[in-house]
Amino acid sequence: MLPCHQKVKRINERIKPDNFLCSDFDLQSFLKSLATIHEIEEINAAGFLPGVHLGYLMCDTCSDASKALRDVGHMLAVNNSLNVQCNYTDLRPTVKIILGALYSEVSIALARLLNVYMVPLLSSTSSSPELSDKLRYPVFLRTVPSDYHQTKAVAKLMHHYNWNWVGVVYGDDEYGKAAFQSFLEDATANAVCMAYHEMLSHDLNDSHSRERIKHIALQIRSSSAKVVLLILKAELVEALFEEMIRTNTSRIWIASDVWSRSWSLAQMHDINRVGDILGFTFVASKSEKFDRYLQNLTVTPGGYNFFIEEYKNLRFNSCNIKDPHEVAVWAVANALKKLLNCPVNIEILPYALQLLKQLKEVSFTLDNQNFQFDKNGDFVNGYDLIFWEKYEHHRRFRSIGKYHAHYERIDVESFTWFSSDLDNCKKCPNGTWSLKGWDHCEPRWESFMQWSDPHPIALLAASAFGILLLLVMLIIFLVYRDSPPMKRAEVRLSCVIMAGLAVSFASVICFMGRPTVHLCRARQVMYAMGFTLCVSCILVKAYRTFLAFLPFGQITNRHLHKLYRPSVIVTVITSLQGIICLLWLILDSPHIDDTEPPPQTMKHIIQCTEGDRNIGFTIMLSYIALLALIGFLLAFKGRKVPQKFSETGYIIFSMLMYLFVWVCFIPVYITNKEKGSPVQASAILVSSYGIIFCHFLPKCYEALCRPKDDPLERILRRWQVISGPNPDSETCSETYIHNTTSQNSSRTTDQYCLDSEGLVCRDGDARDYSVKKEHS
Repeated sequence: MLPCHQKVKRINERIKPDNFLCSDFDLQSFLKSLATIHEIEEINAAGFLPGVHLGYLMCDTCSDASKALRDVGHMLAVNNSLNVQCNYTDLRPTVKIILGALYSEVSIALARLLNVYMVPLLSSTSSSPELSDKLRYPVFLRTVPSDYHQTKAVAKLMHHYNWNWVGVVYGDDEYGKAAFQSFLEDATANAVCMAYHEMLSHDLNDSHSRERIKHIALQIRSSSAKVVLLILKAELVEALFEEMIRTNTSRIWIASDVWSRSWSLAQMHDINRVGDILGFTFVASKSEKFDRYLQNLTVTPGGYNFFIEEYKNLRFNSCNIKDPHEVAVWAVANALKKLLNCPVNIEILPYALQLLKQLKEVSFTLDNQNFQFDKNGDFVNGYDLIFWEKYEHHRRFRSIGKYHAHYERIDVESFTWFSSDLDNCKKCPNGTWSLKGWDHCEPRWESFMQWSDPHPIALLAASAFGILLLLVMLIIFLVYRDSPPMKRAEVRLSCVIMAGLAVSFASVICFMGRPTVHLCRARQVMYAMGFTLCVSCILVKAYRTFLAFLPFGQITNRHLHKLYRPSVIVTVITSLQGIICLLWLILDSPHIDDTEPPPQTMKHIIQCTEGDRNIGFTIMLSYIALLALIGFLLAFKGRKVPQKFSETGYIIFSMLMYLFVWVCFIPVYITNKEKGSPVQASAILVSSYGIIFCHFLPKCYEALCRPKDDPLERILRRWQVISGPNPDSETCSETYIHNTTSQNSSRTTDQYCLDSEGLVCRDGDARDYSVKKEHS
């Protein structure tokens, strides 16, 4: 009577005695059932009992006491019914002994019922000290020691390693409560103090269980105790370990027998992150016969066994442990053999009471070990100390010692601990690293903008498309260079802007791949020079429009007109940026960031740092931002010049976009250096595309889609009738725009014209400007 499944679904919703709905196939417990069946077949095949073959009936308790009690009624029923009687002296059930159950809580319930029929219950896992009470549980025996001995072993283990400050988490079932009370006494006797003790509900379906697990996990993390004893079922340990892994918490865990050999936990994802695990398990040995039995396991021809089919789907290797359940079968067989050899009539066999008496007195040898029950019906053969050794990404079990229950002595082999409490640590060789709680070193993995990653691919595609777009627009500008839109856009300045933008787009490529010192320097210098060249040309355009709307006196106007030298302005502004970059490279050059990664990460970010103090990087960006701001102010001042004559609106929007993008970039760069490179590359692309959309695409559209008869010329002709030509303006065109404004209750007249190069000029300044052009 063992659980083939771990729980009963919706047990609290049952309102009638219908079937139990079991779930979560329990592979390890099912193996115990198979081990029992295997030994029965071995005994029958060997003819150990003369003239008698053992039979068996297998029931699935589903780890639930109520389900197990119903199964007892089925096992003991005669003619499919178990009538309630006042006297069961003549009861002769087909089942003479029940092997089970797995958990102490279920065994306690079954033993209470079986006391009525005096049918023996022989368990190989239920270790609660309560079951040693023969006044209350006279029919119960077990082939393992009581937890009375296990808690002594745990306390002595803690004393052996000088772990005198520990935490305890136990279940709220009979097994957990009894084992915890027993540990309290043994801990005091071994000078072990408890930092905390927490009780956890055994029902994970309870709505409060998950919150309770989080609370206990917080208690474990906040406590200074590095050793934690878990007296819990395996499913509760799994839920707690999931929370430990999620919060990256590492401790030394001591396992009680109920989960000390849990293969499901050993194969748990990221189990190596929880820390070291060791615990006591019942003495067991390898059984090659059982391993072969499992490998050749088949269903009876013509039959179907659901449990075996589930087992085959989940089966793992290394199932060759000789379990105490096999010892239990041999104990029954030896007791029966002694009964058969007695000079008594075979009719005594139907009486289970006779078998119970004989079991209590049985003594036999198996695999060179002697077995017999003590006065409490327990085997007192001690425990194996198991260490959960790391094996690849999982754990495997390694025996590192024994506890001898008779002598209350623990023997532990020489064993080196790797845990967070070591005072002296070894250095990892050759640049490798080890996280907290690890016992090995691994190379850190490098993180940078890989050519094959989606984000870098998108940035490269945007950069390539920008360069291609510039090439197409350059061709359009050259083909339509004589059209009015291109004249107003100034083809020569526009071509220089395109060259600067192409360099800026190309700088994005230097952000890709594994960074080097040369790439770190090249990407910043390329962007600085390219975009400065672009912005300087835009500033010249804004200055040209500003001259057409000067509010100053005639003398000031002349001086400002003298400064309008496009080639000189562009050369000087760009050269100043070149000097800034040169000083930056000499005094505080960009290089590879050599900052050590945080100690609890295996990721090594390979990235550029823009100098030790970032002064050059700051001055470079501030210089471009200053130029953009000046260009914006000049364009904003000249915004009243009609849009047909100027590009003030385009300049205002493009400079605003640039300033907005880089104002957003700076906080991200300062607060998250890891994302600095991709964010800067994105900022370069956005600001460059902003200039393309604001400056070039509208002009290309006008050149390609507007009629050859420019409507601007028609507008100018109409205004010619109103304002008339200015005979003093020899270099201006014959058309003007007449603009009348009211200021201080007086009327002033401003007239704007296009000069021979398409430049905007005012009527009052046209003569002076044209004369200066002739002399220059």
